[in-house]
Amino acid sequence: MIVYSADSQVRRPRQLARAMVRDLAQARELSWRLCVRDIRALYRQSLLGVLWSFAPPVVTALIFILLQQANVLNLAETSIPYPVYVLTGTILWQVFTESLNAPLRSVKASQSMLVRINFPREALIISAMLVVLFNLLIKTAVLAGLFLWFRVPLTWGVLAATVPVLMLVLLGIGAGLLLTPVGMLYSDVTAALPTLTQILFFLTPVVYAPPQTFPLSLIVALNPVSPLLIAARDLAVTGELNNPVGFFFASALALLLLLAGWIIFRISLPIVIERVGA
Repeated sequence: MIVYSADSQVRRPRQLARAMVRDLAQARELSWRLCVRDIRALYRQSLLGVLWSFAPPVVTALIFILLQQANVLNLAETSIPYPVYVLTGTILWQVFTESLNAPLRSVKASQSMLVRINFPREALIISAMLVVLFNLLIKTAVLAGLFLWFRVPLTWGVLAATVPVLMLVLLGIGAGLLLTPVGMLYSDVTAALPTLTQILFFLTPVVYAPPQTFPLSLIVALNPVSPLLIAARDLAVTGELNNPVGFFFASALALLLLLAGWIIFRISLPIVIERVGA
């Protein structure tokens, strides 16, 4: 029997680690069922259905493409066609933001179940990540059509790009896990996230080439999303990894953030459930 006690988990880190691994294994079937439920609920009452999974990045990319062609924005030259560059960037950015919002959204959607039933909480996080990956597959079809239109050669880098994309998802999930306990108690987190992600969007080379001059170059370098997004785009489009050091540091940070978020999520969730259910 697994006892979800914050005090006992803090005092016994070895038992906590064993419980985390055990719950992760036990959550497989439930996480798949929750994933199917969430995907059906997401598209069941939607007229456009799966179009919503790629409409936002496509619309955002079109806006910046039109602004760039009209010389309203003076963006630096990119080594690949700008439409390919910006659409790849906006799709990768949406993957990150969906991952960031996924844990809190999944836990809130299952709030009543959390109060009444004792089950491995990891199932909620795994199912949320599976939904993000499902939406990513739909977006990949759009990118494939764009690559064919602009005759972008397909290389083995497309397969290698799955690694930084996965790290981008894990970075978002890890940060989302850290925000989830606070977001369950205070609605300010949900209200502030769109503003914070919008600010981060402009601090990440999504629609512009990475700046080479200080201080913008330092800001981009310190942003952990930047090297992962750049690595995924470079590998997918050119087959090259131009900043391996930044990529490996950001990947290590993503894994550490995921582990820290997982631990804090497990320790704090019983307390949060008790306060929410009171």
